[in-house]
Parts: sequence; C-alpha cells; structure tokens
Amino acid sequence: MKSSSSTMISSIFFLLLCFAYASASGAYLRVRFYQKTCPAAETIVREAVKRAVTSNPGIAAGLIRIHFHDCFVRGCDASVLLKSTPGNHAELDSPFNNPSLRGFEVIDETKAQIEAVCPGIVSCADVIAFAARDSAYKAGGIYYAVPAGRRDGQVSIKDEVAQNLPSSTLNASDLIKKFARKGMSVDEMVTLSGAHSIGVSHCSSFSERLSFNATHDQDPSLDPSYAAFLKTKCPSAGANSTVALDIVTPTRLDNKYYKELKHNRGLLTSDQTLMNSHLTTGMVVNNARHGALWAKKFAKAMVHRVPLMCSPVPKVKSGGIAVS
Repeated sequence: MKSSSSTMISSIFFLLLCFAYASASGAYLRVRFYQKTCPAAETIVREAVKRAVTSNPGIAAGLIRIHFHDCFVRGCDASVLLKSTPGNHAELDSPFNNPSLRGFEVIDETKAQIEAVCPGIVSCADVIAFAARDSAYKAGGIYYAVPAGRRDGQVSIKDEVAQNLPSSTLNASDLIKKFARKGMSVDEMVTLSGAHSIGVSHCSSFSERLSFNATHDQDPSLDPSYAAFLKTKCPSAGANSTVALDIVTPTRLDNKYYKELKHNRGLLTSDQTLMNSHLTTGMVVNNARHGALWAKKFAKAMVHRVPLMCSPVPKVKSGGIAVS
C-alpha cells in the first residue's frame, strides 16, 4: 500500500514538473528573441535562404520539410540534425528522412555564419524555424514573425520518427489523429498539407496507387490521365525517380495544391484523402477558392506548430550542426 502511494505521488510530481516546464517553454519563446544578443541572426538566415532558393528553387520545400520533421518528433529541438552514434540510430537514418529530406547544407552554412558573429547564442532549432519561414516567403510571399528561444536537443532516436510522423498512406481520419496528438486542429492539418504545393516525392511513396499488373488495381480516386502521366515518370514499382507534388506550380507555395485535389490529382494517398473524406472536403474546397485566406492560415499554423515537451532544457550547440 505504501509502495503504491509512493508511486502515485512520484507520478503526480513528475506530471507537475512537466506542466511547469511546458509553461516555462511557452514563456521564453518570443519574437525578436535575439534582438540584443545576436541582432544579425535573422538577417543572416534570410539572406542565406534567399541565395539558396534563387540557385535551387526546390530547396524551399526541403527547408520547410526539415522544420516539420523536426517539430513532429520531439518538438522543435533540432534533433533531426543529430548523427547516429555506435549505440544509437538517429532520426536522420529513418526512411522518412533519408533520402527525402534536403537542405541540410543551407542550415549548416547558415549556422556557421551566425557562429562567426555570435558564438554559442543562436540555437540550431531557431535557425531551422527561421529558414522555414524565409522559405515560405521566398516561395510564396507568406511571411510571419517567428517566436524564438528554442534550445537544441541532445537525443535523437530513429524509431520515434515512424511513431510520430504521418505517413504518405494515411487516410484523413488517421491524419486528424496524428495532428491532434500534437495539439493541432483538423483545419490546421489541412492547411499545413498545402506545403505539398512545392517539392517532390519519390515513386516509392505513391507507387501502390498505380497499376503495374493485373493483380495490382489502380487507386480509383486517381485521375486516369494523371495516373498515365505518373507511369511515365515511374515506369515500374521499384523506380526511384521523383515527381513534383504539384505539377501546376511545383516551385510556388500557393493554393493550386487544393485545386488539383478537386480534380483527383493529389500525388499521395494522404493528399487525395483530404478531398475524398467528408471530414475535410469542405476545407479543401474553401482553400482552393480563397488563396489569400489559406496563406494567412498557413502562416498562423506554422507559428502554432511548436509542440511543448517535458524534458530538460539543453545547451545551444555552438560548434558544428550535426553532433555525433
């Protein structure tokens, strides 16, 4: 009986610690966090992203995706940047991240530039958040102020990626549950899915929707002419080519993504399900109709996408990006 009571007290104490830490985490995030300690930080990131995206427009999608993949696992703590060690496989080794994520070199170079000016001040997690914001602006004219003050994590576990990130084969109901666990609404989930207006996907992420033989039925929700086009890009189930997520404006972050869904031209199952499910159809139609409103919602959802975690606040990485 005494042991049971002690366990209960310990559990309650732990939960109180979690709540206290979460409250503190929310308190230290603020806009212009580095105004006094490293005033050039956001400018350095903005200029680096501008150069990178001008040189390679596809990098914008990569940087936004890095931020998403980082935040969805352990919170926005840059754990997606950590390298594996002999006793641990890191998030980078997950099939969700490798080889699909790109743009790490931009984060690396940007952090190095900031370190030269303000050593040990700006976290990698904030650099990632700034880079995602600046990518959204460069690719779609979508701007929002980024609350900063995140701290970099020291833990990165490969298996946690699949446990937390939504896969490309999920239906609307499962997507809603995944985002709800992160404190995000159905409308925010549909809104953030609009990030698939830019970027590419490997054939392996959607090949199950195509019919390559008599025993493999084609997804009936896929527009036949679009399916024929996809087969020219992915001639076999094992093809490793990439296809633009939005073939209309592949490098422009806009609401064309939703208009394509209305015509059954969503590349991934997790894309097209948003139009086909009664839970989300109205939101897709609304976003397709009102591009400016979707852009405002996208900016708001990007700021909200900062899950609170119950863990110690680690130090800022002051050296290289990928820690081993």
